[in-house]
Amino acid sequence: MSGPLAGLRVIEFAGLGPAPFAAMLLADLGADVLRITRPEVEPDARDVTTRSRRALALDLREPEASAAALALAARADLLIEGFRPGVMERLGLGPAVVHSQQPALVYGRMTGWGQDGPLAQAAGHDIDYIAISGALAAIGVPGRPPVPPANYLGDFGGGAMLLVVGLLAALHEARTSGRGQVVDAAMCDGAGLLSAFMVGWKAQGLWSRPRGENLLDGGAHFYACYECADGKHVAVGAIEPQFYAELRRRIGLQAPAFDAQLDAGRWPELKDRLAAVFRTRTRAEWCALLEGSDACFAPVLDWDEAPTHPHNAARGNWLAAGGVMQPAPAPRFSRTPPRRPEPPSATTLADALAAWR
Repeated sequence: MSGPLAGLRVIEFAGLGPAPFAAMLLADLGADVLRITRPEVEPDARDVTTRSRRALALDLREPEASAAALALAARADLLIEGFRPGVMERLGLGPAVVHSQQPALVYGRMTGWGQDGPLAQAAGHDIDYIAISGALAAIGVPGRPPVPPANYLGDFGGGAMLLVVGLLAALHEARTSGRGQVVDAAMCDGAGLLSAFMVGWKAQGLWSRPRGENLLDGGAHFYACYECADGKHVAVGAIEPQFYAELRRRIGLQAPAFDAQLDAGRWPELKDRLAAVFRTRTRAEWCALLEGSDACFAPVLDWDEAPTHPHNAARGNWLAAGGVMQPAPAPRFSRTPPRRPEPPSATTLADALAAWR
């Protein structure tokens, strides 16, 4: 094992989306993560979020399997589960039981609505959790319904990322106190927290227009995506005056109308005019002219194109594991670099117990 979390033991109760992604992040950074799955589930290298860990199949509805899981949890530092509130308690694996066997364990609970509140037992998905947080209402184009940002914002940003922050924070405290605790990570909470910057702008009167008409949501002509002559797209984010001036200089935006950079009333007109300019050349031609400059420009790449971009290739941002091209671990560490991700593998109860003596 290598990485800054080498030596850390994590037991993960298999779920979907944010919980396995949180476990993946810990495994990427060197933690020894044991994934408890249902008996019918086989490790699948195509599921990138299950990489770099062993999978132990247990039917937790059986008392013997539940007891085995408890024995493993008693040897762990962290626990991750993503079931509805009360499920782990019914399986005999709730926090009170686990802490009776391992008082210092940090017990991470990943849900959409949280462990309590009027919606705690309701079904839902990312779109629902970010809807009540206020975040979804801010995403989209004028005059149209909000646009779900895939499940980046709830599942992975507001969910998994903040679960990992909570787990490591509680682990730090437990190393001093000797006592673990429960980390209640709810996607609706986290998505709201991720909105802090925009809420602050709203309070300052800097984010007051309808969605799709503000500075950072595609409303500004200098912070938007544009179609090129070949149907591909580029992204421009020239906010600061000096970067905006560089963009104008390089693509020939000399018309006086473009002097009024921050006149929001003129943004729709200027977007149309800038869109016409970008349609005159292919994406590759615009990259040759703008990429690497202070014009704050990048090509919009898909997941097939991203691994071959020279910058991504130079930094090793993508790699193949188990025949699947996938993002490399992040961030970077100067002294304790993580190991290369590996496909998930199966293990037996005997081997799992032996590994965690």
